[in-house]
Amino acid sequence: MSSVTRASLDQKLALAKRCSHEGVMAGAKGAVLATVATAIPTLASVRMLPWARTNLNPTAQALIISTAAGMAYFIVADKTVLASARKNSLYASNRPNMTA
Repeated sequence: MSSVTRASLDQKLALAKRCSHEGVMAGAKGAVLATVATAIPTLASVRMLPWARTNLNPTAQALIISTAAGMAYFIVADKTVLASARKNSLYASNRPNMTA
């Protein structure tokens, strides 16, 4: 059994914070991109299509755009955190054991 030191716990905590920060930043970038990619066709269709003009009030338009942004944020952030954790667990399993 290996003993857990304060330094190793601090290192793991710093790594977890970095991974979550990377996920938040990637998620925010994905949300911005999804907002633009959804807002343009939504607003254009409301101006050009009679059906959309009649049935999509401003609340519906905002709901369409914000739903796409929220989904993109969580999907991209989740994938980024999982990829980072996978990379770090592979790094940890391939690292030689120096405690012995």
